[in-house]
Amino acid sequence: MVKLVAIYKKPEDVAAFDKHYAEVHTPLALKMPGLIKAEISRVTGGPMGESPLHLIAELYFNDMAALGAAMQSPEGKAAAKDLMGFAGKYVQMHFAEVKG
Repeated sequence: MVKLVAIYKKPEDVAAFDKHYAEVHTPLALKMPGLIKAEISRVTGGPMGESPLHLIAELYFNDMAALGAAMQSPEGKAAAKDLMGFAGKYVQMHFAEVKG
């Protein structure tokens, strides 16, 4: 199993970001074909106190082929376009292999 991990820094306008993320972006991302599971976590702090991070989203797929196909699908392209429009300067994307 693999996952696409999106790590979001705290945006300038948290309320506007959260509203768009919940009402527009998440519904787009959840339509990606082959998506097995999605987890969205709000960062509340770290061992040293406050964190510069806001959210971590993890989208799970069977394998890299399924993840690649999802990203190239019309649904994946729509989610990516939306992401870059509202969160491009706040997000880092990673691919990870799930072990165990």
